[in-house]
Amino acid sequence: MGASIHAAARAALQACDPAHKCALVAALKADADAGRLGPCPDEAPLPIGEPGRPPRPVLIDPAAVPDRRPSAENGHAALLHAIAHIEFNAINLALDCVYRFRDLPEDFYTGWVDVAAEEARHFGLVCDCLAAAGAAYGDFPAHNGLWEMTVKTAHDPLARMALVPRVLEARGLDATPPIMARLRRSGDTRTLAVLDIILRDEIGHVALGDRWFRHFCAQRGLEPEAQYRALIDAFDAPWPRPPLNRPARRRAGFSEQELDRLERPRRR
Repeated sequence: MGASIHAAARAALQACDPAHKCALVAALKADADAGRLGPCPDEAPLPIGEPGRPPRPVLIDPAAVPDRRPSAENGHAALLHAIAHIEFNAINLALDCVYRFRDLPEDFYTGWVDVAAEEARHFGLVCDCLAAAGAAYGDFPAHNGLWEMTVKTAHDPLARMALVPRVLEARGLDATPPIMARLRRSGDTRTLAVLDIILRDEIGHVALGDRWFRHFCAQRGLEPEAQYRALIDAFDAPWPRPPLNRPARRRAGFSEQELDRLERPRRR
């Protein structure tokens, strides 16, 4: 075990061209799987900044993102583009987990390398669907909400695990079944098959975040579900929008009691 897994993750994180980023992620996973990379706790991470990304899509306020309803002009392509953008951001999120947090068990790093590789695969699959719809990644504006929460939680892996996988990515578990129903009505079987893959894998990604969130809570003597709600309030993170995908969230580590609480209106 020679080279630093953190340095390799940073190289992929900073790559701007999507194809180059995905190639670096594939190389990172191959090297990690072969035992050629390992954590180097003495290396201090640089302050968090913007990840590598292409000049397009243009990033705008979430309220100004184009209408993605099928009835809207280019609504179908806009929906596919939004999914592709989420997957591209998720690559950077996983890479930042590997790069930023130090002195953790090795399987923390290899777990998030695996996630980065799966997100890169998702991104490629959705881009193929987008091309079939006559568009490409970058053709529509997008927002930066996922990365903004990544920045806010850069100081603490416990907050990162709670608010990115368990809040923002878990919202995708809830949102995907209605999107799939919409695609089923429109006859887009190709994208339906891709979303089946994404939903299956994303359950595992949220579960990985849940596992490490509970690990960090146990280290600090914190009750996880109370701490989760406290962090949502402290960071003004979004409360889940019903209906929750309870089967998927259960598989990802949410308890029945927690799901019951999250389905009720937010209490401040």
